[in-house]
Amino acid sequence: MIALNPDESAAATLAKRLEPLHSMIYFVPEVGEELKEIGVRPRDQYFAQRAAPMGAVGPGLVAATFFNFNPALVARTVPGVWSSASPGDIVNARLRAADRALRRFLGDAVSSAAVDEAATLVRRACEGATPEDRPLYAGHADLPWPEEPYLVLWHAVTLLREHRGDAHLHALTSAGLSGIEALVTHVATGTGFTVAFAQQSRGWSPEQWADAKTSLAERGLMDGDSLTPQGQALREEIEDHTTRMSLGPWRRLGADGVARLAEVSAPLSKAVLPAFAIDGVFAPRSPRARQG
Repeated sequence: MIALNPDESAAATLAKRLEPLHSMIYFVPEVGEELKEIGVRPRDQYFAQRAAPMGAVGPGLVAATFFNFNPALVARTVPGVWSSASPGDIVNARLRAADRALRRFLGDAVSSAAVDEAATLVRRACEGATPEDRPLYAGHADLPWPEEPYLVLWHAVTLLREHRGDAHLHALTSAGLSGIEALVTHVATGTGFTVAFAQQSRGWSPEQWADAKTSLAERGLMDGDSLTPQGQALREEIEDHTTRMSLGPWRRLGADGVARLAEVSAPLSKAVLPAFAIDGVFAPRSPRARQG
């Protein structure tokens, strides 16, 4: 396995540090309020808001693109949720929620020069993203750009998150991991969800979780609840594979642009971290979690 070069490592670090500016949308109360207002039940809200940019799709496509959710859990929401609210209405409700949440977290900084510059840089980075074989990114990329800089920033980070997320699924499947196996190994790294929350939120029973651990142990990837050295190496390889498949935006921005965006966006990402202060959800070392 060839290690990432310094520019690739800087891009990977920046992608992770920007992510809270997007993923706060799954935890803030504003999104629940906006979606409930248009008739989307709380249990359906995650699938609805994230899948809506792809249109009124069925459960198979959502399970495939979301990857680490139990398909049976997905089928309890999709496609029924589209009879409660249209994808377009859900997209608009999510944007209203992002607007409200960012105003709350950023305060006076919402109209600052830092937000303007970060939005400009991230939008420029998005010019280097491509939609080929990236269905979630492509769906989000078809949405119109917001006008306000702080919403441009949120939308652009969302695009980069889904662009990297689609690549991550390629890396996981290339490594021979199923959706639940990807989730189990990710939780075992200690940088994502707790076991209890991962099982509950992704719809996997303790028995299914145990079966996945047994399968991974048979491959030499896990020993009990921990990754073996081989499992740790595989997770590192998956992350590096994901980064290399996601470099287009950062090449478009250039090394100087990446460095400047890292500097100017740091306090903005830090400002939204209170959204993740939910006991029992995340492992102690991580304020957020990615796909698996």
